[in-house]
Amino acid sequence: MRKFAGWLMNPLYNWRLREKLFVMFLLGGILPLLFFVQYSYSTIRSELSSQMVANTGSTVAQINSNLENKLDTYTKLSATLYLDSTLRAYLTNDYSKDPSLFVDAYKYINNSFVNMLTTNPDIESMTVFISNETLPTDGMYIKSMDKKFRNTLAYQSLSGSFGDVRFVTSPSEPDKPPMFTLSRLLNISSMNNPYGVLTINILESDIFRLMEKEASDKTVLIINEEGIVMSAKDKSLLNQPIDLPASFPVEKSGQFDSTYKGERVLVVYNTTKYGWKSVSLIPYSSFLSKAHLTAKRILTYALVSLALMAVLIYVTARLFTKRMEKLVGMIRRIEREDFELIDIRPLGRDEIGQIGNALRKMSQRLSSLISDVYMKEIDKREAELNVLQAQINPHFLYNSLASISSLAIRNDDPRMNKMVTDLAKFYRISLNKGKNTLSVHEEIQLTRYYVSIQQVRFANLLRVHYDIEESVLPCPILKLTLQPFVENCINHAIWDHEHGINIIIRAYREGQDILLKVIDDGMGMRMPNDSLPQSEDTLSGYGVRNVDNRIKLLFGDSYGVSIFSRLGIGTTVTIRIPGK
Repeated sequence: MRKFAGWLMNPLYNWRLREKLFVMFLLGGILPLLFFVQYSYSTIRSELSSQMVANTGSTVAQINSNLENKLDTYTKLSATLYLDSTLRAYLTNDYSKDPSLFVDAYKYINNSFVNMLTTNPDIESMTVFISNETLPTDGMYIKSMDKKFRNTLAYQSLSGSFGDVRFVTSPSEPDKPPMFTLSRLLNISSMNNPYGVLTINILESDIFRLMEKEASDKTVLIINEEGIVMSAKDKSLLNQPIDLPASFPVEKSGQFDSTYKGERVLVVYNTTKYGWKSVSLIPYSSFLSKAHLTAKRILTYALVSLALMAVLIYVTARLFTKRMEKLVGMIRRIEREDFELIDIRPLGRDEIGQIGNALRKMSQRLSSLISDVYMKEIDKREAELNVLQAQINPHFLYNSLASISSLAIRNDDPRMNKMVTDLAKFYRISLNKGKNTLSVHEEIQLTRYYVSIQQVRFANLLRVHYDIEESVLPCPILKLTLQPFVENCINHAIWDHEHGINIIIRAYREGQDILLKVIDDGMGMRMPNDSLPQSEDTLSGYGVRNVDNRIKLLFGDSYGVSIFSRLGIGTTVTIRIPGK
């Protein structure tokens, strides 16, 4: 994950600041806008769906209630005939012995059926199909239960009904419209041997009228408990199973998403006590068109705003980075010490302008400091070095010392010869071809030659001991670092001319640094607040402070010289240099 993030961010680091700002600001504008559009569309879609479910649910419930009332009316009407004992007696009587008796039967049947049709004008027809061959049929109210009737859907639906009502719908035919038929076995006295079948025909359009208004912009169906369509605007769907891939939930009412004729729809349903369902199929495209239109408008406004924002961001980023580029140019000129070429025009009063003003003042100050301090100091040091090199001609010095040494040998004076030889070696190392640094090993050798020269003078009064770690010998050190402090011990620390002085020179590592110590048991001194003496002596042209300043100049302020001394006890000089 970290590698992927690095791979993704590495090119971003190399982009120009203007490009970074433009991309970041643009993303910062695009993402909220896209989120706003998505959120608005989702909210509107959810609200419209909720409203549609609530409205359609109420409508379907009302259709369901009206349908139950209709079915209750037809069921009660069929129950009246089902329980009519006089009608049963006329339909089951044997008229072969006295055919004239059927006149009374038809009078009763005609009066009963006409009264029912008159009080229920929505009923198209009522018929009883009988198996009593002794009763003549009239072709209207009484018909024979022949083979043709037994093949009808109304009769076949009575299988296993045991006297309960059954409803079927017959599709339209060329000579008559589709019918909604109630059928019922007349078997009150014998469950297994019915004496007739009652059918009540209602125009399917009368049932459809219950939902006609709602079916104008959506598909509304009435289906039975087996999922067969009983009523619909499209009459070709009658007696066909509903074309839904998803099955209805077990709840009596509710809604779910499905597809109908290849289109995504919202299905809202309600179930009657007869097991029938009033179903409303609403295509999402019909009621979400407003949401789509609103989303398109919001997206259009968002794109226009985004384009305007991109222009403003680009102009702002360009103005911002243009001034930043000027600041970068100023910094690069300062880096090249081209202080005179720095643009002095103001960059404004904001933070960038304040940085530009501060940078301009800083460059002027740096220019002044370099001119007044750095350059003058370099010139001073170069002048001193030139004077020193002019005063000391190594070849002249070596030739002179060689002549003195030859004269001492002729006069048989070995002490003078040794002193002159050590002095020549001392200057050979100290001059070092004009170089300012040498190794610790060479610095120790230079100090040894100096001590050897001084021992000619002081003999046994000067006792010098060396404690040097071999690992520090190759490390670089400033020339003439130890010699001034040894010379200081000899000239100022000897207070007893009988016992002399002991000097210990140590060099060892402490962590990453090297410590060199010059320890003596001389007379010591009172120390002021500063760790170095306040008065600068000039032993051999190199003072104590001079050594400390040169070390700090070369290696940094964390390095240098510190002195610890007690009057009558002795002095310890500690020199700290880096151990590289």
